[in-house]
Amino acid sequence: MNYMNKVPFKGVIAYAITPFDDNENIDIPLFKKQVERLVTVGAHGIAPLGSTGVMPYLNDVEKEALTEATIQQVAGRVPTLVGVSNLTTSKTIYHAQFAEKAGATAVMIIPMSYWKLTDDEIVKHYDAVASKISIPIMAYNNPATGGVDMSPELLKRLLEIPNVSMIKESTGDIQRMHYLKKELGEEVAFFNGSNPLALSAFSAGARGWCTAAPNLIPELNIALYEAVQNNDLKKAQGLFYKQMDLLTFILAKGLPRSIKAGLDLLGIGGGGLKSPLKPLCANELAALQNLLSAMEIEVYEYEA
Repeated sequence: MNYMNKVPFKGVIAYAITPFDDNENIDIPLFKKQVERLVTVGAHGIAPLGSTGVMPYLNDVEKEALTEATIQQVAGRVPTLVGVSNLTTSKTIYHAQFAEKAGATAVMIIPMSYWKLTDDEIVKHYDAVASKISIPIMAYNNPATGGVDMSPELLKRLLEIPNVSMIKESTGDIQRMHYLKKELGEEVAFFNGSNPLALSAFSAGARGWCTAAPNLIPELNIALYEAVQNNDLKKAQGLFYKQMDLLTFILAKGLPRSIKAGLDLLGIGGGGLKSPLKPLCANELAALQNLLSAMEIEVYEYEA
């Protein structure tokens, strides 16, 4: 199967956060400001309603508002990847159709589960959604958040569904990417979703990097991708290890919490969180400030 004609993404796909006001309502003006910055700094794609955007915490109206705000602000300058996952197939179809109608380039689906899903149930879930939309689908494997670990064999089955043309792997197992390349050939489009494996994933043939990091260090993220594209391994290694500590920190402390705190430190504004999520504590905030300062990124002074 020729996947590449159905893969509108490559490079650094920036995952937007969802900012809330003091009443835990979405702050759309701030969200658009954050999205505009991601486009302006050179992100190769914008992805709202992912784990960074606390998609499972949002109701239908909030998801629709963020989808529309993203499409409006991006205005076709880069492709958009909208998260549409839900526990039920019918709701996933609903949000996928809404995203397509709003103008999304593609949608991303993670098989969310309370009861453990079988492989056949997962395949039927994706197939049902794919049959109701015409835009590409990225299958997202992240057992830490979705509760389901899709094996390489299952991912191979999903790629047999016509609309499913991309895989985002966030397990941290680089061997899965090598397996997909071996089994499906160089055409398979997989994207890295594990920040600490960015360099290894590119070396394994990842087409792109799905990450929240561009909210804080876009220049370093994009420079890493460009160095890989230019086959400058020495430069790529230097760029990766320069940002490694921050990449590890934001993952360990929770992407929504750490990215919002970082945006505040940068003077951009991260907005609030939605309960039960709470901000970083003082020690964590100070550690984040130190990490940013160590990379010579100017931050607002923080006093504990």
